[in-house]
Amino acid sequence: MAASSPPPRVESLSKSVQQLVIHGEQVPENYIHRNTDDGPIGASFPVTEIPIIDLGLLTSSSPTGEPELEKLRSALSSWGCFQAINHGMASSFLDKVREVTKEFFALPMEEKQKYSRTHEDIEGYGNDTVITEHQTLDWTDRLYLLVRPEDQRKLKLWPENPDTFRDTLNEYTEKLGQLTEIVLKAMAKSLSLDDSCFLDHCREGALMHTRFNFYPVCPRPDVILGLKPHADGSTITFLLQDKEVEGLQVLKDDQWVGVPIIPQALFINLGDQSELASNGIFKSPVHRVVTNSERERISLATFLLPHPDMEIEPANGLVNEQRPRLYKKVKNYVSLYFHNYQQGKRPIDTLKI
Repeated sequence: MAASSPPPRVESLSKSVQQLVIHGEQVPENYIHRNTDDGPIGASFPVTEIPIIDLGLLTSSSPTGEPELEKLRSALSSWGCFQAINHGMASSFLDKVREVTKEFFALPMEEKQKYSRTHEDIEGYGNDTVITEHQTLDWTDRLYLLVRPEDQRKLKLWPENPDTFRDTLNEYTEKLGQLTEIVLKAMAKSLSLDDSCFLDHCREGALMHTRFNFYPVCPRPDVILGLKPHADGSTITFLLQDKEVEGLQVLKDDQWVGVPIIPQALFINLGDQSELASNGIFKSPVHRVVTNSERERISLATFLLPHPDMEIEPANGLVNEQRPRLYKKVKNYVSLYFHNYQQGKRPIDTLKI
């Protein structure tokens, strides 16, 4: 996830995960997971069919639209996520997005470091924000960029190599903006709320962050995670998975299950701010990424979240005697997020009534 102002750092990492692998260095202790509360890491987990939603049907005025709307409500109430098909992006274009991601991380280290983040910021190229000495780090390198509002972009951090990077990211996130409207309107409609109930959170001043993820080959996938267990602090998150290498897992009924790859699909999950706004009807799923000892993996996550000054609270139409208000009103939710994430805690729990 993202925050507009990151917490102070205790230290910064001097080497990327990719450098550790290239130089054949021993894995530092702070990448090793000692906390068994997160469940086994290296065990074999079942790959389970995640609900599949046809976005074309969600916008259809034909009778086929209603069953798909009910499928959406069921998916978000039980899973908090789904695989989106018929989303309007060609498979060839998604492949292009994946390719520029791979090309960037394949650049020489000195070229990537031109876009390195500073000590004061989370944007740019780098890895984990270190805020405590005892923090367990993720086995991943990232390129983190603010996409919206456009006048807040830090273009000096937007790679010019590969030369198609900027145009591809622009086109991709423009299309995600259109999908955001479709999904958030359908979410509201499925709960018999006004169409704009959730969409209003992602309009004027809303933030869109994109995170390019690179998970290098890992020598200890039995004790190292690519991404530690967490739920997103967003309203909604769009994930473009690697086309060949699995790694994403979702916690369902206290069991980790693998998310299958559907090359032409987008994996969409809700963040904590949608769970809060739906008064707990929709879920913000806990998920993690496991590592691989043989193959590297990429993915691209895009987060939509309200302007920090916007207050988020359970929708009035979802609060009644049978279902009382479950969460307090909150502003700038992501200010709570990073500190809790790095400590393996869920910030939404601090808002429960």
